[in-house]
Amino acid sequence: EGISRNFRFRSLINAGMERRGLSQEVSMSQGQEIPFCTQEQYSAHNEITAISPSKPDKGSSSQEKEDSSASLSKSGTENLPVDPLDEKVTSLVQFLLHKYQTKEPITKAEVLDVVVKECKDHFLEILRRASKHMEVVFGVDVKEVDPTRHTYALVNKLGLTYDARLSGEEGMPKTSLLIIVLGVIFMKGNRATEEEIWKVLNMMDLYSGRNHFIFGEPRKFITKDLVQERYLEYQQVANSDPPCYEFLWGPRAHAEASKMKLLEFFTEIHESDPRCFPSQYEEALRDEAERAQARLAARASTNSQDSSEQALKF
Repeated sequence: EGISRNFRFRSLINAGMERRGLSQEVSMSQGQEIPFCTQEQYSAHNEITAISPSKPDKGSSSQEKEDSSASLSKSGTENLPVDPLDEKVTSLVQFLLHKYQTKEPITKAEVLDVVVKECKDHFLEILRRASKHMEVVFGVDVKEVDPTRHTYALVNKLGLTYDARLSGEEGMPKTSLLIIVLGVIFMKGNRATEEEIWKVLNMMDLYSGRNHFIFGEPRKFITKDLVQERYLEYQQVANSDPPCYEFLWGPRAHAEASKMKLLEFFTEIHESDPRCFPSQYEEALRDEAERAQARLAARASTNSQDSSEQALKF
């Protein structure tokens, strides 16, 4: 069964690994549109969910599960060219996810020995593809922290410090879901209704009350966990009857998330340009200027304090 699941994992992930393009788009009030879910994201999220270990429904047989998995594998890989490096890329993604969960260091030597093996000449290409997958699907960057020793670290995208592991949660990185929600809010004018948020999440096969392999139950994550972590504010829309709710950035999101980097992240994925969205781009420029001023003020305050301490010593 383990071998069978491993095969299905490779087949399904490979199907979506290199596909690009738009899945669905979110309309803006200005008539513009920006995609929040690429075909790669959409496929990979669904593919990982399809092979995730789960309890079988009552009355289901192992043969039915195998037939279902075989059907998924066939539909996901049909008419796609076979790349001999795909298996290594998928194995490296699995390896990196394990390292993320265990917080163990990553070295080139270990990757070559455990994952790449006979494809050592293609190490950089395998690492590039796996890193892109980690970035787009899981919201995690693979950073080389020591060029001499060739050691790598897994860092949350956009500098976000959220880490579900600190609260004892298990599972895959959830940063990409946080990025998606923050992005929708920003592109919708800094507030998005609950309906607008779920419209986007449903495109990624994320539904309220339904457990997801990567993100768990998404409603709890976005309405409670991220609110408690102060990344989101979740409130009733003023004067709404019947009551409806909306999401806004929380204080921690304002402190950590650069609107320019967020806009660049989405437009880079789709080979677009931040200036294609002038109102968001102008707001992002103002945000960058305010952040720069805040850094200068903090630095000046620190220098002033250091000077005062030096003067007291004399």
